[in-house]
Amino acid sequence: PLFILYTSGSTGTPKGVVHTCAGYMVGIYYTSKYVFDLKESDIYWCTADPGWITGHSYIVYGPLAVGATIFLSELTPDYPDAGIWWKLIEEQRINIFYTAPTAIRTFMKLGEVWPDKYDLSSLRIIGSVGEPLNPEAFEWYYRVIGKNRCPIVDTWWQTETGMQIITTMVGEPMRPGFAGQAIPGVEVDVVDKDGKSVRPGTGGFLVIKKPWPAMLRTVYKNDERYRK
Repeated sequence: PLFILYTSGSTGTPKGVVHTCAGYMVGIYYTSKYVFDLKESDIYWCTADPGWITGHSYIVYGPLAVGATIFLSELTPDYPDAGIWWKLIEEQRINIFYTAPTAIRTFMKLGEVWPDKYDLSSLRIIGSVGEPLNPEAFEWYYRVIGKNRCPIVDTWWQTETGMQIITTMVGEPMRPGFAGQAIPGVEVDVVDKDGKSVRPGTGGFLVIKKPWPAMLRTVYKNDERYRK
């Protein structure tokens, strides 16, 4: 294995998700390069913890595989004051910024006065990960942080997928509350409890119908559960 990460356990006992080298690296290189339009000349900041799958895939392995410069910070978003993240973006000339909706909503409550103190013109792409980005947060993020010019890359994926699966890619239409479509090469569907496709606009279960490069290879010490 390249690494083992445990799921949150929200639906049962945490599972040890096993990721291996070759396929995983292909997947996170591909998504880092084409979802974020990441270039070797970019300075990239993902605010996730490296201990989570977001940190593994899109702090460590993906951006470095592309050859970009990654920025890391141990500072909390409100110390020594609520402007510290925006100050760091200004000072380090960050080009791509990837964070969670919870952080965005927190900054919304603190007010626009903090980001407005700093020069965020180095940003060219801003991203969201970890949970749904509600329309109000989307609008604030685009207007206040992205200055009405930076596209928002709103991504859906999880520990088991290893890489981004559904997203708004740079250059594609974006709108509040819309996480985009499956990335090229990934086939998804929405099905009912019997596994049959449902009509557009109908609720159901999201499934990935075919293998993809960065998928988990097994559940640690539980191959039977993986096959099931």
